[in-house]
Amino acid sequence: MPKLSLVVPVYKVQGYLPECLDSVLGQDYTDFEIIAVDDCSPDGSGAILDEYAERDTRIRVIHLTENVGLGRARNAGLEKAEGDYVLFLDSDDTLSDGALTAIADRIEATGNPEILIYDYARTYWDGRIRPNLRADLLKSDGGPETFSLADRPKLLDLLQIVWNKAYRRDFVARTGLTFPPGYYEDAPWTFCSLISAERIALLDRVCVHYRQRREGGNILKTVSRKHFDVFDQYRRVFDYLDAHEELAEWRGPLFRKMVDHYLTILERPGRLPQDARAEFFHRASADYRARLPKGFTRPAGGRGHKYGMLERDAYATMMSALTAVKFRQTARSRARTAINRSKRSAMGVFYQSQLRLPLDENLALFSAYWSRSVSCNPAAIDAELARLAPHVRRVWAIRADAVDQVPEGVDYVRVGSREYWAALARAKYLVNNVNFADAVVKREGQIHVQTHHGTPLKTMGLDQQKYPASTDMDFVKLLERCDRWDFSISSNRFSTVIWERVYPCSYTTLETGYPRNDVLVGAGAEDVRRARAALGLADGTKAFLYMPTHREYQPGFTPPLDLARLARELGPDVTVLVRGHYFYGSSPHVAELRRTGRIVDVSGHPRVEELYLAADALITDYSSAMFDYAVLDRPIISFAPDWDVYSAVRGTYFNLLQESPGAVATTQAELLRLLVSGEYDSPETTERRDAFRRRFCEFDDGHAAERVVRRVFLGEQTPLPVVPFDERPHAPTPAQALELVERA
Repeated sequence: MPKLSLVVPVYKVQGYLPECLDSVLGQDYTDFEIIAVDDCSPDGSGAILDEYAERDTRIRVIHLTENVGLGRARNAGLEKAEGDYVLFLDSDDTLSDGALTAIADRIEATGNPEILIYDYARTYWDGRIRPNLRADLLKSDGGPETFSLADRPKLLDLLQIVWNKAYRRDFVARTGLTFPPGYYEDAPWTFCSLISAERIALLDRVCVHYRQRREGGNILKTVSRKHFDVFDQYRRVFDYLDAHEELAEWRGPLFRKMVDHYLTILERPGRLPQDARAEFFHRASADYRARLPKGFTRPAGGRGHKYGMLERDAYATMMSALTAVKFRQTARSRARTAINRSKRSAMGVFYQSQLRLPLDENLALFSAYWSRSVSCNPAAIDAELARLAPHVRRVWAIRADAVDQVPEGVDYVRVGSREYWAALARAKYLVNNVNFADAVVKREGQIHVQTHHGTPLKTMGLDQQKYPASTDMDFVKLLERCDRWDFSISSNRFSTVIWERVYPCSYTTLETGYPRNDVLVGAGAEDVRRARAALGLADGTKAFLYMPTHREYQPGFTPPLDLARLARELGPDVTVLVRGHYFYGSSPHVAELRRTGRIVDVSGHPRVEELYLAADALITDYSSAMFDYAVLDRPIISFAPDWDVYSAVRGTYFNLLQESPGAVATTQAELLRLLVSGEYDSPETTERRDAFRRRFCEFDDGHAAERVVRRVFLGEQTPLPVVPFDERPHAPTPAQALELVERA
């Protein structure tokens, strides 16, 4: 049997769950089990648990068939626990390094107490860490190592939580402790366990990092009548006292905790609906009078006055006092609003005037890559919108220096023009693969769609805070921009988990696949031949598409490949398509190769998807191109000569050298050997590619754009089912396309 059992209830935490589990599995102490309870979570949390359980036998997963709530999910895990001690960990929180060793050592040093209480710290999205404000209560007072609550009654003033304690399992069984349903389920368990324990010990060490989720995610930020559950929870506390006369001394202290809790719910905005406040007050007042202990003394000062108003059921008096406080808060809020209005005035009077006009319900504004082109996921959504909802007018935001590249027939507005600001102000739909400018105001009723522009290998969003050398981003402003999103598009669960964690805002994730990849699934032989012909590729010519990514640590671009040598050694029947930065235009070797067609600079090509269709294989390093090209099921070669530097400076989500989509080379000589010998396309690389595709091309079945249009623009709630992976088509290879065309 394990020494420790960690019960982890799980519900809608796919963005944080891996970090939680990793923090436990990475502990230097190993004598534990994890009982993870999937509370019928509607996201990918259950699948994440199963994946972890397959890799580590210390994890047992319980999948509940209906959502029962936090308390009952904990009970389900508790029933399966086999450890000497039970710990509870919320699935968006994490253990600190060495926490389990410290807990186990302290348990042994104090002779196996019934409860061990340890410290925690609050962690924030911006990297701030705030210590527990009552951490002083966990420090030694020079008394015995173990004690009862009567010896240190101030421990009741710790936050009413269960996850900062280890409970001896036989103590839990003996006292019959279980979690009740509803909000505030920690209160009965915490209070009843503390007053019942004869031997409590303390560990003055932060063992849990309590995540303060920016987008909410807990009951304290939810306006609901469910806050009335607090009355049932304290009824359970006092029922427990009634059943245990030997604990009568705790009526006074627990009465004080009850009243303070009721007042907190009444005073804090954002909990009770406005029309429920009087009812809540009257019920709290009734509890006060019914449970008032004989000889109870109210607290001094203003808190004591509130106790008195509650005892007299003086709702009107209490509301007058709260209104005075609210008035002062409102005055401060109005001052902030005036400042914000002053800032917005800098956007221009015209934009302000347009913001006052009604939204155009049939106008969609698109942008891609900071308004540099008509491309990527927004372009694919645009095309599908024209097919399914032709009544919606589609307009693109384009920078002035890029208007000459706009395809014929595309309606556009120049960024910064009056037409641009009018479209931003009045369009019902705004679709972008990056963020719109800080100056853009998100209007009520507007729908912002964030399509993203690649599956992330390198760290993104808030994760970049860990790699300051890679960015000078203002993360506060970043999240303010992300707050405008209504929908976030994802092509795989891997991306979904990352996006939801690094952009913690209140959007809805649409796991549709990437619209730009639809063509890679649905293209036919003629499409492939046409793409190759447009690039001047002759039949029988093998084309390698080379797409290196940007490196933040390089002031300019230095190609890691000697392109002239590469083309020379590959022979006359091979063409290298180069997409990226400008490559040595003054080199006579490269110039000669360009004249002969052996190297084709496709950096300015408007549609990368056509380059994918034309290429026999992809050579890349850390570019997200690998995830898209994998849809085609053609060879991918990872050329990573500076992996150690890149991964250290920018940070990555997995080790490309170990989890590559195919062959890997770290030197040009190695790359040449792979290409010349044909080893880049072998049974082994095919097997790697298959695993890569199943992981990262999960939803790319050719219907991504249609899913987005139906959900966002047509309001359909039931998505098209994803075509099973093994039943999906994909575009033919160039050789297959040639054979098909000739046969036709």
